[in-house]
Amino acid sequence: MDPAGQQLTDTGTAGVIARPPLLFLGALLLGWITDRLLPLPFPIPEIDRIHWIIGSSLALIGLALAGAGIRNFLRAGTPVPSIEPTRTLVTTGVHGWTRNPIYLGMFLVYGGIAIGARSPWALILLLPLAITIRYGVVAREEIYLERRFGDAYRHYKARVRRWL
Repeated sequence: MDPAGQQLTDTGTAGVIARPPLLFLGALLLGWITDRLLPLPFPIPEIDRIHWIIGSSLALIGLALAGAGIRNFLRAGTPVPSIEPTRTLVTTGVHGWTRNPIYLGMFLVYGGIAIGARSPWALILLLPLAITIRYGVVAREEIYLERRFGDAYRHYKARVRRWL
C-alpha cells in the first residue's frame, strides 16, 4: 500500500517510446530545419505583432499548465519523468480536470513557439507529434497506471478526461 492507501501492484515503468520533452523538442527542431531546407511555396503573411501575441500567450498558458502539473507531482512525492516508477496516483488540483496537464501544456508551448516563429513545418508536424504522444506515451502510461493502481486509476479515468 502507498501512503494514500492505494494498492500498489507493479513497480516497473510505463515503457514510453522516448522522453516526451525530447519528442517535443525534436519535432520543433525538425520543423525549423525543414522550414530552412524545404520552404513551402506560399509565404506566411506577417500580421504585425499578432503572431507574437498569440504565440506568447499560448506558450505562457502552456508553461503555467505544465508547471501546475509538475508541482502536483512534486507535492505528492512522485517523480515527474516517465522513466521512473510512479509512487502515487495524483488526482487533485489541475489533475482533477485533465489527466495529462503536463503534456497538454507542452502542446500549448509547442504551438505557441511554432506560431510565434511563423513555422509552417512545425505546425504541420504537430499532428504526427500528437499521434506519437497519444500512442507512444499516453497509452503506455495509462496501461501502466491501471496495472499499478487498479480500481483507483479506473475510477479516476472514468471521472477525468484525458485532455480537456
